[in-house]
Amino acid sequence: MPKAVIVATGLYTPPFSVSNTELVEAFNTYVERFNAANAEAIAAGEITALAPSSPEFIEKASGIKARYVMNKTGIVDPEIMRPILPERPNEEISILAEMAVEAARQAIERWGKPASEIGAVICAASNMQRAYPAMAIEVQQALGIEGFAFDMNVACSSATFGIKTAADFIATGSAKAVLMVNPEICSGHLNFTDRDSHFIFGDVATAVILEDENQASGGWEILGTRLKTQFSNNIRNNFGFLNRTAPEGIGAKDKLFVQEGRKVFREVVPMVSEMIVEHAGDIGVEPTGLKRLWLHQANINMNEMIGRKVLGRDPQPGENVIILDTYANTSSAGSIIAFHTASDDFAPGETGLICSFGAGYSAGTVFVRKR
Repeated sequence: MPKAVIVATGLYTPPFSVSNTELVEAFNTYVERFNAANAEAIAAGEITALAPSSPEFIEKASGIKARYVMNKTGIVDPEIMRPILPERPNEEISILAEMAVEAARQAIERWGKPASEIGAVICAASNMQRAYPAMAIEVQQALGIEGFAFDMNVACSSATFGIKTAADFIATGSAKAVLMVNPEICSGHLNFTDRDSHFIFGDVATAVILEDENQASGGWEILGTRLKTQFSNNIRNNFGFLNRTAPEGIGAKDKLFVQEGRKVFREVVPMVSEMIVEHAGDIGVEPTGLKRLWLHQANINMNEMIGRKVLGRDPQPGENVIILDTYANTSSAGSIIAFHTASDDFAPGETGLICSFGAGYSAGTVFVRKR
């Protein structure tokens, strides 16, 4: 069976950036107004006063300094506290598909071949524009690609699950080349009035093209892929089409992103670290010999600890790529941003790891070697 090769990547970065200082200013104004409006109830112990935040708290807790977003004005307005993204008519390309197309076009240009040689499109992301038609089919049409397309959602692990799926399609002859895109408007599912999470996410879109090794030039040989899931309620989003059938739940906070951060840290770090080391051993790769780790960009403390466990030491500068300081957590796209921005210096034969992990729990590892 033919093996798949990663031949190109693309990145679309939104036009607006929000710093921690800007985010905190809006949040603290909201807190002051909330506490003033509910002073009597707070004094009576009926509700709890909200606590202010600070840029220093955010950076220490997460490593995040800023994030890119598709709309800034609504997020930094204490009266709105959410992005403003008007609904588009059905005849116009949807906003997530448009972002994906921009990333895909960059990847196609780097690939150097026409889009018509792509036989399948996978849209792998945490939050879909709608139930149907699939965004992947919309992207397929916009790029003039024949074949088939579909959406898939494995939360923050969607990209590695998408790479594995694309590689399997190539191995079985279902397609000679596959486009996998990860458009994310994570700001749309974020509760900007929650001190513990309002800073976590940003918006972005990434793209990866995989091709049959027999027709690919250069690129990255996929040494092995592995996927894992384990049920957990510690990261959850209950938004869905059945919400309207339970009117008492409409608008509830759990219809946005919620997590038990400390539990996630304690449970996910060892799960992912062990998965990486075991997978490396099974395919004959020495973890300590990896030139670079391109991990999911969730939290700098998680990434640093996973890096130490995998490499058996403190990673040297550049070994464990961190981009969440400027992009924040971009869910499925994070590991691909890291790979896209920090892989051009590899020589043939050098190896690295693309790894994602998140809600589910879910995790995916993709070991690659420069051809």
